[in-house]
Amino acid sequence: MAHHKTETASFLLRFTQKVFQDDEGEHEVQWRGSVSHVQGGDEQRFSNFDEATLFIQNKLTELTLQAIEDKSPEEQKGILAKSFNLWKKVALDGPKLVRETIKDPMKQVAQIQHQISQVGDSIGKRIEDKIGQVVEIDDWRGASKTDLKHLMDAIEKMSDQIATLNNKVDKLKK
Repeated sequence: MAHHKTETASFLLRFTQKVFQDDEGEHEVQWRGSVSHVQGGDEQRFSNFDEATLFIQNKLTELTLQAIEDKSPEEQKGILAKSFNLWKKVALDGPKLVRETIKDPMKQVAQIQHQISQVGDSIGKRIEDKIGQVVEIDDWRGASKTDLKHLMDAIEKMSDQIATLNNKVDKLKK
């Protein structure tokens, strides 16, 4: 039986926006941030997203090297090649994702929500296939701000109706 060595690496990205006027009075925007390796606690500040990508790449390289230290040189070379294929994709897509998110955050949120919905549908289908019963994943989702606003509006409406009923009851008592 094959032995699998699994290591989790989580990263937290924080962005801070600074809007200011330059010496000529033109408005400028500067994005800075920090990236943290959750499991190791290491953190690096950056003003260029390439610095954040390099930090993540270095951490993942360390983890990969630790995971393959007992392998033969040929096996190590193959594993490293597969691992670095991920970075080809990140190098191409990562900066574009960050730019698009900064440019139109709502569009990116909608896209992420769509992707989550697709995953939920896929999970629902797998559950249905496994247990022969449909399980509505949407019932599990947490309340959104819109849901809470609708709930508050309904409570306010009910409160007004109760106040009106109380007034009518008071009039009937007299």
